[in-house]
Amino acid sequence: MDRALFHAARGLGRTSPNPLVGAIVVSADGVIVGQGYHHRAGEAHAEVNALDEARGLARGATLYCTLEPCVHHGRTPPCVHRILEEGIRRVFAAIEDPNPIVSGRGFAFLREHGVDVEVGLGADASASLNRPFFTLMREGRPFVILKAATSLDGRIAETAGRRTFLTSTAANRHAHFVRAHVDAIGVGVGTVLADDPELTARGIFRERPLVRVIFDRRLRTPPNAKVLSTLNAGPVMIVSTPEAFRRADVRKPLEDAGATIDASGDGLRETFQRLAAERQIGSLLLEGGAAIHTAAWDEGLVDYVRLYVTPHVLGNGGVELLPGRGFSSAALFDRRVESLGPDVVIEGYVHRTG
Repeated sequence: MDRALFHAARGLGRTSPNPLVGAIVVSADGVIVGQGYHHRAGEAHAEVNALDEARGLARGATLYCTLEPCVHHGRTPPCVHRILEEGIRRVFAAIEDPNPIVSGRGFAFLREHGVDVEVGLGADASASLNRPFFTLMREGRPFVILKAATSLDGRIAETAGRRTFLTSTAANRHAHFVRAHVDAIGVGVGTVLADDPELTARGIFRERPLVRVIFDRRLRTPPNAKVLSTLNAGPVMIVSTPEAFRRADVRKPLEDAGATIDASGDGLRETFQRLAAERQIGSLLLEGGAAIHTAAWDEGLVDYVRLYVTPHVLGNGGVELLPGRGFSSAALFDRRVESLGPDVVIEGYVHRTG
């Protein structure tokens, strides 16, 4: 199962909105005869790739897979049928698929057809690998990662609206690696006005388009913003209000520059749910600034926090991260700390994941 989980992780950044899944076929005499993983949405599932590699040696074998085999016909045929055809005798699966069109039906089908099924081996690791998929299935919204760079005294900028450079080259490289593996980046218009970011993954290969979302109630985003010059990296969506949308003088230049305007004016939860339903966004990296971070936190939409803590001290005049919310990185679950040059990344889940 550890080997299957290793293979599952090879699809990181490529399979969304599908989960990361790996599979191993072990012959009756204990030899690994097939290994596979899900490469990308629309292509063969991990079980099929592993069985293809087994080349007919799967009869009487055991299949280890990191998620329940599918039983429905989507863009690919049901994996359970192929498992039966190849003569698999036993299946060890890490966890049940939360997708309501599967959700235990794959296990039931296999058992009804004489396959011995055991569930739970590697469950925690599989769930951790697939937090975005599980959030998408269970809550109908993306898995939200709050990302911020802070000074040693917990400030994210010297003052509101001023661009403040805090992180080192090593931390910036890490941040771009993270960008390469999420479905979308979200920022408030204040960040666009202060920093004029490109919001792309630089210095690392990214296979899929990266959706950039700007939360801008009054359509203050400049049509010449750098992010609108990078449409080859992925679409740019501006979330605004019906009132602002009716102002053709500000809307039309942004649309001409390539932006898509969402003028629903709903709250963040509804907006996130639309991102999931309409654009298949399973993970959203919320990079700031303070207003959008606070709004997402107050609506209970933040699932994970990643902080790049730097040795700078900005003092009492600096902009705080989540002011008055009693936030402490020490309260994060499954907390992880890593040194990145002079900086430290501290990350973990907001809620207990077990």
